[in-house]
Amino acid sequence: MKIVLASGNPGKAREVRAALEGMDVELLLPAEAGFEFEVEETGSTYAENALIKARAACEASGLPALADDSGVEVDALPGELGVRSARFGGDGLDDSGRNALLLDRMREVPDAGRGARYVCVLAYLKPDGWFGFFEGALHGRILRAPQGEGGFGYDPLMYLPEHGCSVSELPLGVKNRISHRGIALAEFREWLAREAADGS
Repeated sequence: MKIVLASGNPGKAREVRAALEGMDVELLLPAEAGFEFEVEETGSTYAENALIKARAACEASGLPALADDSGVEVDALPGELGVRSARFGGDGLDDSGRNALLLDRMREVPDAGRGARYVCVLAYLKPDGWFGFFEGALHGRILRAPQGEGGFGYDPLMYLPEHGCSVSELPLGVKNRISHRGIALAEFREWLAREAADGS
């Protein structure tokens, strides 16, 4: 079974492929499915944005499409990141620039107020128009300086007290299991397995 991933992010592709390993699924990036993927995320929620991306990829490829919208929600900056996490600070910033801006904005925030969570919503859309959502969250707190070289996005700043490290410092297998996207992907994998068993 072929599924197109509505993303050009190779980090996301690695996580999704690892989560679906062992299943009869070939995950294709847009370029591998023969189209360029660029879509404006105009939704006000993760679910709306994920479905916008899945619909664009499905229509372009004729294949079932999987899309995610995710972000970091920071207690000290309510409403500032969330669905706009990838655009925090404007389009001119890369991951390290957004991380630097977040640290600067939180310079005076005490440890007790640095709570944060990653949120992910996956949308899966079939060519017949059926769609479903799968969700996950990962709770932590924002560090005062980046830690670790792995991951992407805000991973170097998201500290997980129960693991004693940042998301960037987690082994990939652990990250895939406990992350917001990992939890949502586990839900999707379970649903896909049930679909296959039912012969749908």
